[in-house]
Amino acid sequence: MSDSLHKLDAAARKAPVVPVIVVGDARQAAPLAKALVRAGITIAEVTLRTPAGLAAIAAMKAEAPELLVGAGTVLTGQDADAALAAGAEFLVSPGMSPGLRAALKGRETLMIPGIATASEAMARHEEGFARLKLFPASIAGGAPALKALAGPLPHLKFMPTGGISEDEVKTYLQLPNVFALGGSWIASQADIAASNWARIEDIARRLLALA
Repeated sequence: MSDSLHKLDAAARKAPVVPVIVVGDARQAAPLAKALVRAGITIAEVTLRTPAGLAAIAAMKAEAPELLVGAGTVLTGQDADAALAAGAEFLVSPGMSPGLRAALKGRETLMIPGIATASEAMARHEEGFARLKLFPASIAGGAPALKALAGPLPHLKFMPTGGISEDEVKTYLQLPNVFALGGSWIASQADIAASNWARIEDIARRLLALA
């Protein structure tokens, strides 16, 4: 097991709820990181959907070195290189393309690629990806799909993301093939923009209690 994968698994065992974060202003990243750590969050995924994404990753790592910060919405090799240079410790993509696959150049254990079918899951595993993301989870079958996949593919571990409600958190985390789950509502874009750190902390604490 690679060091990066060991760190990811260890952090997920402590707190398997991963905020999927969209930051519009990098100045919000440091107080956000502090709020998440206070709540007990150990892993955060900062998406590259805004120009502030890379700077936010760097700022969160500087403010909270103990927080495992990854980059989401990684679509190209350039995204991957830039995210890792900014300090990202893992990468997340909505799927996998031939171009992105080729650009990883042996860094598969850093990437959590999105899959929606058993065939995609098998292909990614053959390519060397150790952890996968069921995405979008609510459309790709949700917890019942993951439960079904655990039978024939017990060696695969997933981080379902996309359309998961708070009421479903416990159901997902009880599945043996789910190592963590992600959600954008844990630290919503609106709450981040409003600097509503207390609300973000309260939501994160509540979800971790379910875990």
